[in-house]
Amino acid sequence: MAIFLIGLKIWAALQTSSMAMLGSLADSTLDLVASLVVLAGVRVAAQPADRDHRFGHGKAEALAALVQVIIITISALFIGVRSVQRILGGAETSDAELGIAVSVVAIAFTFALVAYQRHVVRKTGSVAIATDRLHYASDLLLNASVIVALALDQYVGVVGADAIFGLLIALWLAWGAWKSSSHALDQLMDREWPDEQRERFLAAAKAYPELEGLHDLRTRASGTHNFVQFHVWVPADWTVQEAHDRMDRIEQELEKQFPATEILIHLDPEGHTDREGVLPSHIAEQAE
Repeated sequence: MAIFLIGLKIWAALQTSSMAMLGSLADSTLDLVASLVVLAGVRVAAQPADRDHRFGHGKAEALAALVQVIIITISALFIGVRSVQRILGGAETSDAELGIAVSVVAIAFTFALVAYQRHVVRKTGSVAIATDRLHYASDLLLNASVIVALALDQYVGVVGADAIFGLLIALWLAWGAWKSSSHALDQLMDREWPDEQRERFLAAAKAYPELEGLHDLRTRASGTHNFVQFHVWVPADWTVQEAHDRMDRIEQELEKQFPATEILIHLDPEGHTDREGVLPSHIAEQAE
């Protein structure tokens, strides 16, 4: 898709001299690079855990997303600088019909791609593909803005409209890069699950009387895989075997409710609290 659009937009940019079209071309070129990065990241992330990576390779997706963010940011800077130069220089565009036609074709093809990516993200939860989808989704607005810019510049006679829209596109790309970077950094920094996801897990855990003493809940995500660990108090009269068997059964049942989630339960004697590494009080209260 990206290769096709790049060829189409090179031709249109040369024919129209449009700054907005040049920005759209630069964005499509970076789409291709970003998609190749995503391909590599998703392939690495899908590899099972090995001797050197016992928790798997899921964070490769977050790294791929960060590479995309860098690429998008460079693109935004380039388009922004060129747009300012165009505003100051006052260059004109030409052949609006061609530029508009190319943008309409780009919108149709991009819409189909974004719809498919949305389906993939729902099935896999991939942060890398979600970032890639965000980038392509921004192309819909970007291509629409090219149409408006050319129409204003050549049909309405609004001088500089094309360059102004190019600058707006640059700002839009920079904003998208900022939002995408936060999701990738959350995974790399082992940020806790969103409150709603944590609450769903705690609600499911409350269905098991054995987990009444659940505390020190910790969660994180790595690519499409989730990790949960917590401590639970067990009665003093339970044998090690009994406690092990009960918790194994609960882990298996919870993992069925939360696919692609690895659950680790640490047993504590009833009333016991580990003082080292105790969570801050406000977090501990949430976990309990």
